[in-house]
Amino acid sequence: MSILDGSEMLKNYMEDCVEDMLHNMIRNGGFNTRLCVCEQCRIDMMAIALSKLPTKYIVTRKGELYAKINTLQNQFEVDIISALTQASAIVGNNPRHGA
Repeated sequence: MSILDGSEMLKNYMEDCVEDMLHNMIRNGGFNTRLCVCEQCRIDMMAIALSKLPTKYIVTRKGELYAKINTLQNQFEVDIISALTQASAIVGNNPRHGA
């Protein structure tokens, strides 16, 4: 039996943070220009980065944030950038998009 009544959803907010930061880094040239940013490579970078970062679970109610993390602290943002940079090196050296 689930404790969530169907109008609530459990979500790892870190996924949104990593996805947003990845998008910003790609858009602003934060990676090597030769790095592939196809969908497969982006998802792989996110998966690797998320594996290195702490989870930040929130509960959403009917798609609205029930509990909200206000602003990213500087260290939190630095940790995401660092994890994505490491992930980009791994994916850049081992792309799976052709597999």
